[in-house]
Amino acid sequence: MSDVTGVTGMRIIRAIVADERNPTKLATMRDIRCKSSTEVIQSALVGNYQPEHVFALAQALAMYDAYQVQLEVCDQQIAKSLLRLSQQKYPPSEPLPKPRHRTQQPNALNFDVRSLLYQLVGVDLTQIHGIGPYLALRLVAECGTDQSRWRTAHHFTSWLTLAPGCRICGGKVLSAHTRKTKSRVTAHLRLAAVTIGRTNTALVAFYRRLSARIGKAKAVTATVRKIVILFYNAMRFGMAYQDPGANHYEQKYRERVVKGLHRRAAEFGFTLQAVEGVS
Repeated sequence: MSDVTGVTGMRIIRAIVADERNPTKLATMRDIRCKSSTEVIQSALVGNYQPEHVFALAQALAMYDAYQVQLEVCDQQIAKSLLRLSQQKYPPSEPLPKPRHRTQQPNALNFDVRSLLYQLVGVDLTQIHGIGPYLALRLVAECGTDQSRWRTAHHFTSWLTLAPGCRICGGKVLSAHTRKTKSRVTAHLRLAAVTIGRTNTALVAFYRRLSARIGKAKAVTATVRKIVILFYNAMRFGMAYQDPGANHYEQKYRERVVKGLHRRAAEFGFTLQAVEGVS
């Protein structure tokens, strides 16, 4: 199992603490969503259960449960704060859009984050690919709800150290690398940019094209900058994001390239002619 704190893992751990040692019975506690088969889990549970090890496991389980109770209290306090802040705002005129994904994230909070954030900011930030409920809450907590403090989206991306550097000496560009930062928001956004690589969206098409040309590290930074600009426009201007799709991005990219080729050919006195049957 990739996560022992999941449904299957916690069932088996609690059974072991309750003195269950039969691998066959333990393997039957597997959840249907677990990728590993019952036979694989059963073979992994064959071992020598030492009393001191089981005691340490019971102690760790008790501490885990205690922390979960404290996390529940923290989530309730966050929900109260969001509800208090949203009461100062006008309610949105449109209903909350349907969620893009129905699967629950491992770091999901114990309340409906989307609804409270929608009441607070007036737009569903989770419609932007790469931004889930947890990340949307982190962005609002770190950046606030008043984006007018940054005059443009370029100023906002520069504040998050996502804009290219500009070290110039004697008219020569010495470096264009982005500045190093310890911003928690930027770190989370970089992880989000990596996870969207498994979807078929315009942002993914942008990321794949850049990664093939300039490398994955720079492509991640450029994709994060795209996500931040969408977040800024949604927060400040109420823009409702709708993904045009990867095919739309590829078509626009092709049109830009062809337009540039026509312009360059005209500068040298040539004209371009399309070949029939070739797309």
